[in-house]
Amino acid sequence: MFFSFDSDLWLASFSKSLYGYKSYSETYFRIASTVRKGIFMAKLKEKVVLAYSGGLDTTAIIPWLKEHFDYEVICCCVDCGQDSELRSLEERAKLAGASKLYLLDEKDVFAEEYVLPCLQSGVRPERAALLGSALSRPLIAKKLAEIAVKEHAVAICHGATGKGNDQVRFELSIKALAPELKVIAPWRMTELWPFRSREDELAYCRQKGIDLPFDASHSYSHDRNLWHSSHEGLELEDPAQEPMLEELLLLGVSPKHAPDAETLLRIGFEKGVPVSLNGKELRLSELLRRLNELGGNNGIGIYDLVEDRVVGMKARGIYEIPAVTILLKAQSCLEALVLDRETLETKRTLSEKFASLLYEGKWFTPLREALQAFFASTQELLTGEVRLRLYKGNLIHAGSSSEFSLYSEEFASFTTGELYHHRDAEGFISLYGLPMLLRARMQQRSGSAELLEMPELLSLSQPVKTTVSKVKKADKKQAVRKTSEKKKTADKSADKKKSGKKEDSKAESGKKETVKKTAVKKEATKKTVAKKTGKKLPQEQ
Repeated sequence: MFFSFDSDLWLASFSKSLYGYKSYSETYFRIASTVRKGIFMAKLKEKVVLAYSGGLDTTAIIPWLKEHFDYEVICCCVDCGQDSELRSLEERAKLAGASKLYLLDEKDVFAEEYVLPCLQSGVRPERAALLGSALSRPLIAKKLAEIAVKEHAVAICHGATGKGNDQVRFELSIKALAPELKVIAPWRMTELWPFRSREDELAYCRQKGIDLPFDASHSYSHDRNLWHSSHEGLELEDPAQEPMLEELLLLGVSPKHAPDAETLLRIGFEKGVPVSLNGKELRLSELLRRLNELGGNNGIGIYDLVEDRVVGMKARGIYEIPAVTILLKAQSCLEALVLDRETLETKRTLSEKFASLLYEGKWFTPLREALQAFFASTQELLTGEVRLRLYKGNLIHAGSSSEFSLYSEEFASFTTGELYHHRDAEGFISLYGLPMLLRARMQQRSGSAELLEMPELLSLSQPVKTTVSKVKKADKKQAVRKTSEKKKTADKSADKKKSGKKEDSKAESGKKETVKKTAVKKEATKKTVAKKTGKKLPQEQ
């Protein structure tokens, strides 16, 4: 028997009996809202927010989450400069079973709050090539947490494998931002995740009626944003194999396919921020995009690297970072003019630590914030312009200028000027080398180390009023040779004198020995004669 319940009629009667007609309307809507909310919550599924890229892994995860957890799947894609990879993303996500897709344009935030601090650290290009994914993951994790709070989700899901770095980066960031949220990592749930290869995932998607724009034979694992484009998989998994660059490069061409003409760039900086290209002011995100295009066309910034992953294994990949390579070179040229030596040395040392923190997913840490503040302080006077020539994979410095340059032609020129006195260097060298002088004297005194025998050069008691460049090389060689010959002659004379003294000493010792033997013989003879004759020898007084 079918029973029909009219909730609106019941609510109207109930409110009328309780409150009368005067408060009917207000009471009705209050009670109706409460009851309907309860009915809705009873039917509501738990929600999970999926970090969605539109790739094979994350697309296969959508139906898998619904099948095994009965979650409502909400996808979130953060645009950090993926460009064409975002086409038809919403259609693909909903086809796979997602109820909603958040597509967030965060290119400017990514460039200004994540890319810029890393550029200002002055990280080495080879190290920078490995940081593209590491830089975007904290931002993506932050947005996932915000969407999860907004949607009252109970969990966050990512498609990182159990062998990679991204699982560490995502989950450390989520622990720092929203520790109450559960994290689902399908690749680590081996009892539920049946796939062991990309071929298995493609077959599963086809079974679910999901059409993807790639197949197993062309399924490199790509990651792309304003910083980089990286590639793993297929023949790259064998380090002995040469990469098929023409098949996998996305941002440009290999150097051998680059044009035979140079490209000249002028990059302007203000307080360490790249602000212009060839005289035209651009937002950093646009500047990165333009330099990726120009650098890629000239074969700039392609790296074939074997990395040491956080989880302990080695992995090989091809990394494209044309814009970053260009900007790091330009920044380095400008810093060479503006920063003092000790700041540069300290910055180089700390940049390695900074890069390690980012690579290991430790963005939301006090140390990262402290190092970033130091790097920012070094950029206050980094204003100027750098010129670079791009040619078949090469970056050629074509000049730099800054109003804050510490370079002084009057001091640095080979032409002797009035500001620098050569004699000042003598006292400096004496003090600078004092520790070495004291150590050498200690060694001589204690005999703790053998001193190297060096030919004595010309001893100059007075400073020479000329430059080294005016002394002929032949004269210097002849002087050294004569000094060496004198040294050898002196050494031979000293050796002869030593040998003569030794011979005289031996002769003297021989004479003494002979006299002693003679005295002994005479004494023995006297005793023999005395016995025969019966005479007594005179006693010594």
